[in-house]
Amino acid sequence: MSKPSSALKAPFLKRVSLLPEKAERDKFPFTRFPDLLTDDFSMEFTEPVTVFVGENGSGKSTILQALAALAGFAAGGGDAQFQLHYTADTTDTTLTRALRPAWLPKVSTGFFFRSDTLADLARYIDDSDENHFVHGGPLWERSHGEIFMSVFNDRFGTKKRCMYLMDEPENALSPKRQFELMRLMRDWEESGNAQMILATHSPILMSYPGADIRHFTGAGIEPISYDEIEHVRITRAFLNNPTRVLDELFGDTP
Repeated sequence: MSKPSSALKAPFLKRVSLLPEKAERDKFPFTRFPDLLTDDFSMEFTEPVTVFVGENGSGKSTILQALAALAGFAAGGGDAQFQLHYTADTTDTTLTRALRPAWLPKVSTGFFFRSDTLADLARYIDDSDENHFVHGGPLWERSHGEIFMSVFNDRFGTKKRCMYLMDEPENALSPKRQFELMRLMRDWEESGNAQMILATHSPILMSYPGADIRHFTGAGIEPISYDEIEHVRITRAFLNNPTRVLDELFGDTP
C-alpha cells in the first residue's frame, strides 16, 4: 500500500462554490435545477469519501460531471490521457465555468468512471497496452464488471495524489463485486492519497464506513445518515418481507 507523500492528505478538493456572475441562468443545468444551483450554492468536502444519494433527476450526475471537469477529466468519462483517444467531451461545460474550486493541493491524477463509456475505456487500454492484461485476455472480451475491477485493481493506484469520481458504478458490478470495490476503496483511503466522490443508488456502496453522505433533494443538498436514506429503507422493507411488498405493489393485498 502506498503511503502519503506528505502531510497533505485527502480530501484535496475542499470546497466548490458558485460564481453568480458566471451563472448563465438561461442554459442547462441552471434551467433544470434552479432551486439547487442558487447564487449561494456551495459544497464542502471534509472526508476522503463522499457519497451522493437521491432520486433520478435530482442533480447528482450533473454535479459529479462538473467536479470531474474541474479536476481535468473528460466529463464524458476517463482521465486526461483517455479523453484524447476515444470519448469526446460533448457534455456542456456551462456549470463548470461557473464553479470556483478550492484545492489543497490541486489534483488532476485519477479517473472519472461512467458505465456508459466503459467499452471505450477497454478498447483504449487494449489498443495502447496489449500486454497489460495478457493473463486475463483482452478487456473487450470481458463483462463490464470484470473490466471495471481489472482496471481499478491493476491500472490505477495511489502512488500519487489522485481523484476517483464514480457515477453509479453499481451498474457494472454484482453485489459481490461491489464489496470488492469497497475493499479497494478502503486501501485507497488508508493510503491518504485518494479522494473519492461517487453517486450511487446502491445501499451497499452507500454503507461505506465513514463516508460523508449527501442527499440531493432536487431543491438542495443535505447531509443524511445511512438509516435515513430512502433507498435503504425501501430495500430493507423488501428484503424483510418481499411477499408483502409485492402484494402491495400489484394490488394483491386483501
